[in-house]
Amino acid sequence: MSDAQISVKNPSRNTKLLLVCFVVGSGLIFFFSNPRPQNYFDYTFRVAENILHGRVGFALQPPSWLNEFVPFENFYYSVFPLGSVLTMVPFAALKVVGIVSEMPAALISALTASGIGLFLLLISAKYQYSWRKRVLLAAGILFGSWMWTNLAMAGAWQLALGFAMLGELGAIYYTVYHRKPLLAGFFFALAFGNRTEILLTAPIFMFLLIKFQVAGFKSQVGNQSSDLERKSAEPSIANNRRQRLGVWNLSFETIKNLAAFCAVPFVLGIETLVYNYIRFHSFTDFGYARIPGVLSEPWYRHGIFSFYYIPQNFIEMLYTPWKRVAGFPFLVPNGFGGSIWWSSPFILCSLYFGARNKILKYTAWTAIFILTLLLWTHGNAGGWQFSYRYAMI
Repeated sequence: MSDAQISVKNPSRNTKLLLVCFVVGSGLIFFFSNPRPQNYFDYTFRVAENILHGRVGFALQPPSWLNEFVPFENFYYSVFPLGSVLTMVPFAALKVVGIVSEMPAALISALTASGIGLFLLLISAKYQYSWRKRVLLAAGILFGSWMWTNLAMAGAWQLALGFAMLGELGAIYYTVYHRKPLLAGFFFALAFGNRTEILLTAPIFMFLLIKFQVAGFKSQVGNQSSDLERKSAEPSIANNRRQRLGVWNLSFETIKNLAAFCAVPFVLGIETLVYNYIRFHSFTDFGYARIPGVLSEPWYRHGIFSFYYIPQNFIEMLYTPWKRVAGFPFLVPNGFGGSIWWSSPFILCSLYFGARNKILKYTAWTAIFILTLLLWTHGNAGGWQFSYRYAMI
């Protein structure tokens, strides 16, 4: 039996073993990639531990290297959103009970990478790819991009980006390929809880949830259509008309699925607003602009977010080459940005026009455009990390 003939619904023992080996192997590679993970930049871990002790703010000033703690009314608060703090609660609990003495940064990075690798393979299983190609595509994202370098650094910022990427993939998988609205909503909350801007893609996920409820995902495994495809292709004029208009047909099942998807994100959104109010007496104030001296930094001359930053970020993300040096290796990356094409040439494959599912293609590019445009309005392109770090999102 060839790789392409392995059943997705009834995977063989060898298929499961390959899946486990890839997922575990990816985690181990990330675990040992950085012998000195930046666990001392443990903002969210500290706050999570503090919350487990019943406190939100810190009475004593945190260490000097944690300069993104904001002083307000005799307490110090982190500017990280509530979702990224809650993500760290299980790991902070390990310290509370005495299992660890500091943030297990390398372990968290490894677990996140393993989860990302798992969802990449699960998604690729819905297409007519051999195991070799599935592993190659997943490995390209895990190890052929800025993600490997950035996530392996394992500071609070990098871990938040990793959790956001894991959440996005989980939301995509449970929205399109294996529809479970409540789980999709949970992973979407994980994503926007760590990177707030991802909330802008909520309408896209809701659209896909409705659309694929009507028509079903067109599996590309083999040349035969799935049962769901065959049902959606019945030569009935009435059925065809319902399918064309079905995306707007808010049946009870549709409303139930949308409510299930929105449940966890809605609760997290309300809790985030309350968390902001507790810290800064404002529902919408995340505190970033309150960081001492941040607005005096040259890249924030127009504030934290501004349309003035878009041209420079465009250049950094899509053009800026690596720095030339006299000796080997002759080219070295710049931590403050750097073109994604130089860092990961394989992503040129994303420009391939052969996508069979037009809905997924157009919605994916819409999401990329929305998130990229918003992130281009942020003043700091890289934050001394490899390539354009926000491209992980």
